[in-house]
Amino acid sequence: MPQKLVWQFSKDYIAGETIDDAVQAALKLNEEGILTTIDVLGEFIKNLDEAEANKNEYLEVIEKAEKANVKGNYSLKPTFFGLLIDKEVAYKHIREVVEKAASYNNFVRIDMEDTPCTDMEIDIFRRIKEEFPENVGLVLQSYLKRTHQDIKNLKDLHSEEVPLNFRLCKGIYVEPASLAYKKYDEINQHFLEDIELMIKEGMYPAIATHDKPVIEGSYKLLEKYNYPKEKYEFQMLYGVTPALRKSVLDAGHTMRVYVPFGQHWFGYCTRRVKENPSMAMVIIKAIFFKG
Repeated sequence: MPQKLVWQFSKDYIAGETIDDAVQAALKLNEEGILTTIDVLGEFIKNLDEAEANKNEYLEVIEKAEKANVKGNYSLKPTFFGLLIDKEVAYKHIREVVEKAASYNNFVRIDMEDTPCTDMEIDIFRRIKEEFPENVGLVLQSYLKRTHQDIKNLKDLHSEEVPLNFRLCKGIYVEPASLAYKKYDEINQHFLEDIELMIKEGMYPAIATHDKPVIEGSYKLLEKYNYPKEKYEFQMLYGVTPALRKSVLDAGHTMRVYVPFGQHWFGYCTRRVKENPSMAMVIIKAIFFKG
């Protein structure tokens, strides 16, 4: 599909193409009482020169966001730093980004990608967590059959003073049935089981979902364990389900919005369409009504 048409859909779901666009979008969300996590769009690069450039862009993002007093942190994808080319180079770049955030007493979230990356990304997280315990977190995906055990396996990094901080999402990559749950109810069930495990262990769950039943199930778990509001948060994507987002915020829960930006918006937005095919109607309408 032509990029011009996809942009009609995309512009509501990304902050823009520049760092300044992302900072301004983040500040606007802050005005609404919403925290942010800024992400530079892009993944699966072709060479290590790109990895170096991407690292430098992240360092600039952190510098500009901190100077603007954005209330938020940062997210990154390890393949954007060359994970599938040279894992050690990727680790060094990501470590430098975390070190930069730590210099501002801030935090970086390592995103989880498809299953060929899972063990490598957990390993990078483990290495950086040991050096910067308060400044790095990880994404986990409830549709993967291994996730519940992964949470348990990482418990050695957890402490009451510096709890493990996991963003749990459902997962959007196409995975074989041997590795991932496929049914909607099954994925939701495991999502809530993973959240309950994190709560029981005193971890910091970042509950990343736009699914009302999952949100309501999470409410019940938080109430069941009388979990303090400062020990968890909800997260949503930029531009998605704003009314539901507001309802979570109005109920007194911490809300953080993922703020993606960059030149490589096309792949991100076409994934959003694959994740929710009904959104394709927005593009079709754009052909006829927006030119």
